Amino acid sequence: MADTIQDSMPADYMRGHFIGRAQSPSGPCVVTIENGILHDLTQQVATVSGALGRRILTGGEVMGPVTDGLPEGWSLLAPIDLQCIKASGVTFALSAIERVIEERARGDAGKASEIRAQLEDTIGSGIRSVVPGSDAADQLKAALIEQGMWSQYLEVAIGPDAEIFSKSPVLSSVGHGALIGVRSDSDWNNPEPEVVLACDARGEVLGATLGNDVNLRDFEGRSALLLSKAKDNTASCSIGPFIRLFDDTFTLDDVRRAEIELTIDGPEGYRLEGRNDMAQISRDPLDLVGQCLSEHHYPDGFVMFCGTLFAPTQDRDKPGAGFTHKVGDVVTIRSDKLGALTNTVTTSRDAPAWEMGFAAFARNLSERGLIDRI
Repeated sequence: MADTIQDSMPADYMRGHFIGRAQSPSGPCVVTIENGILHDLTQQVATVSGALGRRILTGGEVMGPVTDGLPEGWSLLAPIDLQCIKASGVTFALSAIERVIEERARGDAGKASEIRAQLEDTIGSGIRSVVPGSDAADQLKAALIEQGMWSQYLEVAIGPDAEIFSKSPVLSSVGHGALIGVRSDSDWNNPEPEVVLACDARGEVLGATLGNDVNLRDFEGRSALLLSKAKDNTASCSIGPFIRLFDDTFTLDDVRRAEIELTIDGPEGYRLEGRNDMAQISRDPLDLVGQCLSEHHYPDGFVMFCGTLFAPTQDRDKPGAGFTHKVGDVVTIRSDKLGALTNTVTTSRDAPAWEMGFAAFARNLSERGLIDRI
């Protein structure tokens, strides 16, 4: 378990301040890392939601250095508990536009360049510089409609309203080292490596972590109305390893320029590498948070998946078939400032059942005399 903790941390973890959760023999605990030392904060505040909301982020019982790992019988959990799990999609407009152009050009690079030039002539600027909801975006939309290239995905890519959806129920996400699930009846699916923002009830962003917004491309591709079935399944949401709290060593600007690396190592020796470059995101992370908050209330806070630039095209089994997961795939999402989130793929049917919902969680805290410290 020592390796599980230290190997998941960023290189500069000794300078950072982190918060997360671990499963102890008696139940879930809130843990922090400061100056490379693990602390158990549970006796002060029994939920990460409460710790962030009430700013109880330091102190607690010293557990030892990160290099010693967690105590025997403990394991990491997702670093959130009572927060709503929200996500945004199609947040990299250039990627979405280019995909539409490529489909229209049918793989002809010269034709794609011609279509791109025509669109840029219409809007009077480069497609890369188009800001969602701007006048230039409206002009681009009109040009795309005129050429029969408009889609519902482009509406949220360059329109005024971002795609915001609920990824997974409260307390259902899995953490670093856990099995992650795809539906057993999905034949085309992929990981989505993302930055996840941790927000309090007022929408203030207090830190960030990594997430895997597992996606079923076959389900969502059949109909956008199948989004919830494509996104929300047992063990289909992974978050971790820890939330890195904002301070002098880590800020929102680090999130804005983060480079997220992805590797997939298959049981048959297959390897895929990918990248999500946050500098190319079309909507600022704070805009996504504001659109999520909107006219809603999240009394226990929320986390926000920011979307991904990554879309795997590398063939796996046969030419032209593209990528899809196999049981046994080891997926690692890594960032210099946030560490590494690693999960092994199984099916949602065979993944460990999600059993600790809010009632079970509350009973556990009550039995431990912690219910008033939520």
